[in-house]
Amino acid sequence: MSDSARPLLRIVRGTPDDVELAALTAVVASMPGPAEATEPEGRSAWSDPAARMRPQTRPGPGAWRASGLPR
Repeated sequence: MSDSARPLLRIVRGTPDDVELAALTAVVASMPGPAEATEPEGRSAWSDPAARMRPQTRPGPGAWRASGLPR
């Protein structure tokens, strides 16, 4: 059976009245659909935890600038 021919809801047990079926249909219709596959956003180099683990800079030309730049 194709997806378009399958019923959305199927009552397996019991005999619900029109109000109960309407309530069930409203709940199912309000549920979110499947989540879209999205690519994760890139992490900023400033918030990267690995940056806190970098070795200390050595004194020399440009050391003050290298101490504040992300790697």
